[in-house]
Amino acid sequence: MKLIKIDEKLYNDYKTDVIFNAYKWDPQVEDSNTVSEYVLLIDEKTYDEINYLVKALSLETREIEKAFLDNKKLINKLNLPRKITKYLKKIDDYNFGDNVNLNRYDFHPTTKGWMISEVNSDVPGGLAESSLLPLIAKKYVKIGDVPYNLGKSLYESFMAVNKNIKNISFVHATSYSDDRQVMQFLGDYFDSMGLKSFYNAPEHLVFNENKIVFNVLEEENIDAIFRFFPLEWLDNLSKKYNYSGYFSNSITSCNHPVNILSQSKNVPLYFDKLNLELKTWKKMLPNTISIKEFNNNKDKYSNYIFKPVLGRVGEGISIKEAITDKEYKTIKKAVKKYPKDWIAQERFESVPLKTADNEIFHLCLGVFSINDNSSGLYARISKSPRIDNKAIDIPVLIYKEDSNG
Repeated sequence: MKLIKIDEKLYNDYKTDVIFNAYKWDPQVEDSNTVSEYVLLIDEKTYDEINYLVKALSLETREIEKAFLDNKKLINKLNLPRKITKYLKKIDDYNFGDNVNLNRYDFHPTTKGWMISEVNSDVPGGLAESSLLPLIAKKYVKIGDVPYNLGKSLYESFMAVNKNIKNISFVHATSYSDDRQVMQFLGDYFDSMGLKSFYNAPEHLVFNENKIVFNVLEEENIDAIFRFFPLEWLDNLSKKYNYSGYFSNSITSCNHPVNILSQSKNVPLYFDKLNLELKTWKKMLPNTISIKEFNNNKDKYSNYIFKPVLGRVGEGISIKEAITDKEYKTIKKAVKKYPKDWIAQERFESVPLKTADNEIFHLCLGVFSINDNSSGLYARISKSPRIDNKAIDIPVLIYKEDSNG
């Protein structure tokens, strides 16, 4: 596994290509460029190993979600908004095969081998970056292959679940261009395959008693939903809007709200109560404990970091050398005031990659699964061991070890 640099003379053309042809409309966060000058090369053996681990993790993730549905009292422990907890506990006879289940597992190379920091099972990002970025990069570096296409796999998965889909709604926070670019990528692809795509805020969809979903914005019935709007955000919508329809099993969805049952960072605290083996999860996820347990024995857990229960994109993670003193104090204050909103997790030691020009980067390799099959790779690199919203998007190419790469 190695990083190679795109020819400096070609980089500006590459970046322009990425912006206009890979839906990367937000190539910068504050003063930080998020389009990497490097490409990540992964050898076939490592790629096969990762795919094997993701298959195992994904099968176990479905077991976790099923176990919570079977033991609904435990759903209270996940610290989700009260109304969302209520709707989840009302779900009966749920069939995972009726929907498309999209997950992204975040892998990190560590001193103990591959470890995962989390699964993004509610609204995982990086879809265009996984589908288009490596194809563009290959044109510039002339090395490696792209044996996956996440957009294509998502379309095929929807049609495998429901071949009668005509209209699909891409639900997202419509005021954010970084969300719209993801939906536009998928919508354009689905349109090219003969479907009709709609771009909606959550409240544009109305669920009636006959299980018909109506798009009030375009006055069209909807056959399928791709939700890119975090589930807990639904609780912030107008009280007049009834979002309980998203929890029904009447319409083909990706992702259905049941997937958040594995998103909460509180889940590992209840592994033993789920009566599941979860061999891969327990091996690859660092030990996770409650704030109460951490406070009871701080010396024992001195190597632990704090994470928000519903944190995303690396936000709120207390890796001290990766953040300012001000942010570190803010996190500690929040942990003390709202302990149930946080967990403590054993810190792993990230092994950074070194480039030929002596740059050092920490890596997070996001590996997607769709209905328990590995379906694409999405990587981010950072100078610091915390991979957050300022991390740099980097394409991933697979190569044979005996190639010129």
